[in-house]
Amino acid sequence: MTVATPALPVRAERLWAALLAATLMNLPLGSVYAFSVLLRPIEQELAIPRSALSLVFGLCTVGFTVGSVGAAFLYRAAPAPVLVLASALFAAAGIAMAATANGLPQLLLGYGIVFGTGGGAAYTLLQQGVNMLVRRRQGLVNGYIVSLYHMGAMIATPAFHACNEAFGWRTTLAGLAAVLVASGIAAALLARHGGARLVAPSSGEGGSGERAGSATTGSTATGPAILGPTFFKLSATFFLAASAGLMVLSQAREIVAAYGGAAALAVGATTGLTGAIALARIGGGWLVDRFAVPHVMCAAHGLALGGGLLVTLLPSPITAVAGLGMVGLGYGFVSGATAGGIGLYWRPADYGRVAGRTYVAWCLAAVSLPVLAGYLFDVTRAYDTAVLIAAGANVAGMAMALTIPRRGWRQGG
Repeated sequence: MTVATPALPVRAERLWAALLAATLMNLPLGSVYAFSVLLRPIEQELAIPRSALSLVFGLCTVGFTVGSVGAAFLYRAAPAPVLVLASALFAAAGIAMAATANGLPQLLLGYGIVFGTGGGAAYTLLQQGVNMLVRRRQGLVNGYIVSLYHMGAMIATPAFHACNEAFGWRTTLAGLAAVLVASGIAAALLARHGGARLVAPSSGEGGSGERAGSATTGSTATGPAILGPTFFKLSATFFLAASAGLMVLSQAREIVAAYGGAAALAVGATTGLTGAIALARIGGGWLVDRFAVPHVMCAAHGLALGGGLLVTLLPSPITAVAGLGMVGLGYGFVSGATAGGIGLYWRPADYGRVAGRTYVAWCLAAVSLPVLAGYLFDVTRAYDTAVLIAAGANVAGMAMALTIPRRGWRQGG
């Protein structure tokens, strides 16, 4: 008599829970894009020049990149919920440290390194968890995930401004640290409920057959090499868009003010800009589900170029807002197309590794033009030259985008 071997239980997979976890965690992490609201009060209290404070933002992106790339090495160290919670607590500790800073070194360590690293790890862990569950509309889903930082900034910008005015920037950062702790706990519980995993299931384990066949070592059998020409072309196009976009995001309020805009217009423009970029990131992901990645990216760079030329040729508060908005939208579309493109060119099990390494381009962008723009402002008290440099980056981005392959593994190419 043959005794049947009981089947392994099918692992519950709830994409909605994984997406909600990413939403709750990434919204407060996205406050990094509201950093421009913190520039003036910190500058006034601690007597730190603008270029040095720009370095804090730049170092935060370095930390984010280190956390994003390093997260892939932690996949097997602990379950996804545990890693997400640990990353969130680490990020909160960095913000708490920055809230008590008495000088530039503590800001660089707390906000730049600790918060940036914890936030980058949490972001990539949650993004990987979602991509191991999603089965269709990968571009739209990933465009939504990368839009969350800007949605968070849209919320944080007016909240930070109001809190700075009423209680000071230290209270603002202390409140952010508390929100990060609460969001981390909620995200970890949701990741557990959603059955989020970070590596492909072994054979015989419940889960998607497609994912069981995906590579888990960082190489893809049928897709492009992780560090091959496609990766570098995609990263270079992203870098050129991010250089211009991050300059606008990190110093939007002060750029509008430099062109003669009132404080209310500057704050409103910063808030609206982050919201527009969030929608553009979703749109960029949605577009690459329907059109070739290089075409979407080239058009997005063209939009950003138009914004830079508008500000340069017709400088005024209104054209500054409109032009910076176009630069930001172009960056948003490229960012969403990059996130969606990774899902088209590489398999789900490789998503986090590829995405984490792509953020190196984001990091390099953040420590280049945004820091240079801060230095140029300190020297000239204007942003004209920085805007022209950004326009040049967009021209180069249009050319680079057209070198990217049109088809990925999901499309049979």
